[in-house]
Amino acid sequence: MKGFEYLQSELDEMKKQGTFRTLIPLESDQGAKVIINGKEVIQLSSNNYLGLTSHPRLRKAALEAVENFGAGTGSVRTIAGTFTMHKELEEKLAEFKHTEAALVFQSGFTTNQGVLSSILTKEDVVISDALNHASIIDGIRLTKAARKVYNHVDMADLERALQESKDFRVRIIVTDGVFSMDGNIAPLPEIVDLAEKYDALVMVDDAHASGVLGENGRGTVNHFGLDGRVHIQVGTLSKAIGVLGGYVASSRTLIDYLIHRGRPFLFSTSHPPAVTAACSEAIRVLLEEPHLIERLWENTTFFKDGLNHLGFNIGKSNTPITPVILGDEALSHQFSDKLLEYGVFAQGIAFPTVAKGLARVRTIVTAEHTEDQLQEALDIFEKAGRELQII
Repeated sequence: MKGFEYLQSELDEMKKQGTFRTLIPLESDQGAKVIINGKEVIQLSSNNYLGLTSHPRLRKAALEAVENFGAGTGSVRTIAGTFTMHKELEEKLAEFKHTEAALVFQSGFTTNQGVLSSILTKEDVVISDALNHASIIDGIRLTKAARKVYNHVDMADLERALQESKDFRVRIIVTDGVFSMDGNIAPLPEIVDLAEKYDALVMVDDAHASGVLGENGRGTVNHFGLDGRVHIQVGTLSKAIGVLGGYVASSRTLIDYLIHRGRPFLFSTSHPPAVTAACSEAIRVLLEEPHLIERLWENTTFFKDGLNHLGFNIGKSNTPITPVILGDEALSHQFSDKLLEYGVFAQGIAFPTVAKGLARVRTIVTAEHTEDQLQEALDIFEKAGRELQII
């Protein structure tokens, strides 16, 4: 029987080019420092912006939920898998995002897929930023809608796409709120103004903005004072929120429609009690412990200034996502390996996650890091960078 030789040859080519990677397991909980291969290292690769993955309040909420409701739910939401806690979480999310309603999906990825594939037909057009997340791209691929891509954060090109799309029933502009590989923020006020000028809908994926930007971490819509002017807000519960899942916050009409037509929602078992309860507690923490976001931004400024001073290319990031752009794929992985050897876990990112020629080591600081830890990380970046003649 013919096997997977054609796949193995591609893997062999990756190894030859120095881009083949193995998964690196952590031997501790997620935090400012983690244990890898028995060694404690500074963690700069997680999305745990606020340290909520191991926050005492979330741990307690998860344990109590298991004790009271069990390990799982045993059903999809539309049959027997909706618990009171699921409805409570969605109500909290809607209130938090200043929308009429919200709906939780199994992940941020499936949220984008479920929303886009459900609401668009061949009569419609979706207009997408060139650097949108893979989940948006895959969601668009699942629709029968026409597709237009505008140059990254290029508002003149977006207007061109809108002008060329006047004959469609629905035009929807889709953008990341914060772009996950570069750390820059979408020009949302300009996007919304253009959408209103051309009678288009706006959908924002705030995966890397929820818990980071806006009042108490409400995201880019709130950050720019656009509450009520963005039609669909999508986010994840697995980054700053610290747990697992995705959600869409929008009008009651859209949420009711997705309950009936959102395929990932319809055909996946609901979140287990521990996950659901921990997510709800995370929203409470965002509202009651604003110092976590303040600390995150203090650390972000300190670390960015340090990398800039050392002479690294960090692109145009203005969020806690700070790429160290190297260009060469093999060098980026080599640099990542050297950092780990010296005590910093910062993963190399290459094609297809980013375009060829734009490989990098992506860093994300968190509220948990101390200034001493970040200075130690900067010293290691300098040592490894000089050793590899990057700086």
